[in-house]
Amino acid sequence: MQPCRRRFLRLAGAAAGLPLAARMTAAQAYPTRPVRIIVPFTAGGPATVMAHVIAQPLSESWGQSFYVENLPTGASNVGSATAAKSPPDGYTLLVVTPSFVINPSLYAKLAYDPIRDFTPVILAVASPHVLLVNPSFPAKNVKELVALVKANPGKYSYASAGTGQSAQLAAELFKLAFGLDIVHVPFNGGAPAVNSTMGGHTQMAFNALPSAAALIKEGKLRALAVTSGERAPEFPDVPTLAEAGAPGQESLFFQGIVAPAGTPKDIVDQLYREIEKILARPEVKDRLAAIGFGVTISSPEEFQVQLKAEAARWAKVIRDANIKRIE
Repeated sequence: MQPCRRRFLRLAGAAAGLPLAARMTAAQAYPTRPVRIIVPFTAGGPATVMAHVIAQPLSESWGQSFYVENLPTGASNVGSATAAKSPPDGYTLLVVTPSFVINPSLYAKLAYDPIRDFTPVILAVASPHVLLVNPSFPAKNVKELVALVKANPGKYSYASAGTGQSAQLAAELFKLAFGLDIVHVPFNGGAPAVNSTMGGHTQMAFNALPSAAALIKEGKLRALAVTSGERAPEFPDVPTLAEAGAPGQESLFFQGIVAPAGTPKDIVDQLYREIEKILARPEVKDRLAAIGFGVTISSPEEFQVQLKAEAARWAKVIRDANIKRIE
């Protein structure tokens, strides 16, 4: 996947909360003990893969263990809240995906604020969502799918990784654009969602590309379109939604790293520079590309801007699609 075009201008970094001398001392000594990377999802998913991709080289470069801890309960909220309450010393990092900024609009009560309680470190990778159908589904392209659904309102269903997940919101954006009546069937993760569609229990699915890429290549699912601005290099025959006649549908499944708010800026910058170097390695790019991710670097300041923009965008989709808040 080509690096996504940077949509935001670089902003001036916020001043760190510690005195300059203390920050310099902390950065020079960092890290002196193991660093925890929290993944608020089940082991084996794309967030865990990305965490391990950077954890091992960081351990090798700095001579301290960077270890991955999965805290999958609570739709990523438990892991995020745990990270928010951790000391802001650089020894707790959090892998974030779109749910990080979606959940404040989805949950009535949340133990963290993605903007106030965290300091962005780096936007690392991104991937489009993909519109999938069972291979036996009669529609061969998006135009035929829209016509079929409009002729049979309420008859067809789509699977997603769960209510309020970015894949579901991409699907709802698609439904709103065409006024479609498709029943949402939420699952607990992308893997069971695509398995449902592969088995014919749901006729279609919206999913992040990485967890469906292998099934598409094996012919067990058919991809009708991707939600990126450009075609995914690993699937050059799959059009974008804009090419398929559905403009304004661009959405990306991103992954990045944040730290608790107040983490010294010198440490944040040190992490950013080292992770950026790791992601530039050809073998790392190849490993991530194999599961549908493209390296898409944004600085801490740029990532902060993107998180705010994504939060506002998906809050509007949640309102327009009348997705109920979870108490």
